[in-house]
Amino acid sequence: MSKKRIKELIEKLNKASYEYYILDNPTISDAEYDILYNELKGLEKKHPEYVLEDSPTQRVGAGVKEEFTKVKHLFPMLSLDNVFNFDQLNYFDSVVKKEFSKVDYTVEPKLDGLAVSLYYVNGVLKRAATRGDGTIGEDITENAKTIKTIPLSLKESITTEVRGEIFMNKESFKKLNEEREKNGDNLFANPRNAAAGSVRQLDSKITASRNLECSVYHLVEPAKYGINSQYESTKFLNEIGFNVNEEIKICSNLNCVENYIEEMTKKREELPYDIDGVVVKVDSFSQQAELGFTSKFPKWATAYKFPAETALTKLLDITFTVGRTGKVTPNAILEPVKVAGSTVRRATLHNEGYIIDRDIKIGDYVYIRKAGDVIPEVFKVELSKRDNVKAFKMAKNCPVCESELFKNEEDPIHYCININCDAQKLESIIHFVSRPAMNIDGLGEQNVRRFYEQGFLTKIIDIYYLKDKRENLIKEDRLGEKSVDNLIKAIEESKKNSLDKVLFGLGIRYVGSKTSKILAKKFKNIDNLIKASYDELLSIYEIGDKIASSIVEYFSNDENKKNIDQLKSVGINFTFESEEISDKFEGMVFVITGNLEGFKREELKEILEKNGARVSSTVSKNTSVVIYGHSPGSKLEKAKTLGIELWDEKTLGEKL
Repeated sequence: MSKKRIKELIEKLNKASYEYYILDNPTISDAEYDILYNELKGLEKKHPEYVLEDSPTQRVGAGVKEEFTKVKHLFPMLSLDNVFNFDQLNYFDSVVKKEFSKVDYTVEPKLDGLAVSLYYVNGVLKRAATRGDGTIGEDITENAKTIKTIPLSLKESITTEVRGEIFMNKESFKKLNEEREKNGDNLFANPRNAAAGSVRQLDSKITASRNLECSVYHLVEPAKYGINSQYESTKFLNEIGFNVNEEIKICSNLNCVENYIEEMTKKREELPYDIDGVVVKVDSFSQQAELGFTSKFPKWATAYKFPAETALTKLLDITFTVGRTGKVTPNAILEPVKVAGSTVRRATLHNEGYIIDRDIKIGDYVYIRKAGDVIPEVFKVELSKRDNVKAFKMAKNCPVCESELFKNEEDPIHYCININCDAQKLESIIHFVSRPAMNIDGLGEQNVRRFYEQGFLTKIIDIYYLKDKRENLIKEDRLGEKSVDNLIKAIEESKKNSLDKVLFGLGIRYVGSKTSKILAKKFKNIDNLIKASYDELLSIYEIGDKIASSIVEYFSNDENKKNIDQLKSVGINFTFESEEISDKFEGMVFVITGNLEGFKREELKEILEKNGARVSSTVSKNTSVVIYGHSPGSKLEKAKTLGIELWDEKTLGEKL
């Protein structure tokens, strides 16, 4: 009976995952999924002999590997040749047209990620490998199993190999870098680096925590399934369980291809993932076979690459900043320059090793780049323009408290380890009152800095005693009675925040906003969390070794426990409060586009989610409603084409 039930649960859960991650059309609620998942987990614990390879419980990660083993691809995994303008694209088309007078092309966005080969035996994932040198790759099977959009089993029991791209969407990348910055870790330069670094983690639990995705674009040996074209193969791949990019299109001539590239160039910024170009392929497999390959590339495909978002400017100086964890970061002071539509005056230089490796000197002309929402970085020196430069010297002392900096031999980062350093204390307060944490209106970064300098705020607990300094605030800061009273009211109101907000505000290393919510839902109150053991924390699906260790270490510290007791004494809520207001939008998928006047986008997203909705960044046939403001762009047009319900802000107000 147990064996049969385990199989039933696996089938139900895998079907639910396919509907949620691939079709974007969930048929069961998260709560129902969790009940089934926990039942399966319990049965597998009692009967480990019945655990199947395609069980969703196998996505959590299989522990730490010493190294990746090398594997030989069954078929060579070649890369694509590139073109960089329409003249070069026209030449590619002319070469193809020498062989065939009539050619259809498939076109699709070129995802900026890491190529992967997935091999299935009788419908079950057996191996995943990186491209490597095209012949030999690295076995990343355990890490691939943690990616929700890579099916552990297919909807058909076939033996096949497919190729695709593992990537990180912009939202996940932003959250990852925000957490890394708060924890004093180096930021990833772009989503591609983040995805590649996540896939190549020896500890697959880290990969599991990174929210990676995979989009498949190539079916090896399509003739086995009676498939004759690239476009047809993508439909087949989607039907058997794979995520396929919905922007793929057929073009019957080069003019159509060029129009598609121009469309993608305009649409690039609003896509939920990074693309660095457009892939163009001859659609017919028989024509592909006749065109053949060079020693490196297929002759029937090319990648149109977008220009890089970079700029050249002069590095005027290098200064240092201190984060709340004590991390000391060198920053470039630049001659102002436009990059990706905004003026850049400062850029990160990450750490001492980064500067030395790139031979960066003050006075150099340097290239800077900006990807997505990440802060600009200096990535290369233009040596031909080097003249009258000054060598970089890493700070030996903290630029704020002048304490000697500490650096572990294995870590490229320098730290100020003085716990009384003003910079760390100040950044901790700024983090605590920030919107994702306690969200105290009127206590933004500027006011925190002023109050800190004036001695009104020296530590987090002082926030809740500002009401006793009301007259001083009015007199010293000339804020006015109304502003001060509104601030005091907002501080008092923040005491009601749910546990997850307070946890995030405490700034526990590696514990970001998402992890805070997971912990709050699990433990319900701070005392339960304080008592939680390392093993108990590690048993939570989303919690890995580093996070579990950090939480235990934090709550073992007497100073931290004293801080929590002080916050309790002033009435801070340390229990989890469910955010759901109603289920009026239960099962509905919303997309928000354009500039809204009455709502900030993140606030509206929270409101919709609290009413049971799911908010997506892309319009598809599964979208229920598109909410639009001024300058909505292509999402609104696509919604009209698909006949999706449209709400302006007036309609939204009525529905809420």
